[in-house]
Amino acid sequence: MRIALIAHDRMKGRIVELAAKYREFLCSQQLWATATTGKLIATEIGLTITTLLSGPLGGDAQISALVAVGGIDLVVFLRDPHTAQPHEPDITALMRICDVHEVALATNPASAEQILASLSLAGRLE
Repeated sequence: MRIALIAHDRMKGRIVELAAKYREFLCSQQLWATATTGKLIATEIGLTITTLLSGPLGGDAQISALVAVGGIDLVVFLRDPHTAQPHEPDITALMRICDVHEVALATNPASAEQILASLSLAGRLE
């Protein structure tokens, strides 16, 4: 499975926590991330991640392009609905692309947790 990981600045700690909790599952997947998020996860959790540009430089657009060509199966974009900064990626375009191409998109820790838990469990049952 090809999974993209993105997080607004105030949610980076939460995405690292998720990656740590689901490390066993994620280590067998192909992971993509925007630069800062990917570097944090790789450094703190030790997962192998292909990093793209940072969000403000177009990393979210790169992930959208990968979704559009069938290169991503799941997007986890932990966004901060209260204090997102102008330099942070906007989810609107990515959400539209995921909807058009029927790619699952988790936008908060609870939905990400549900998806990763179910995928992890399904992998153990196979």
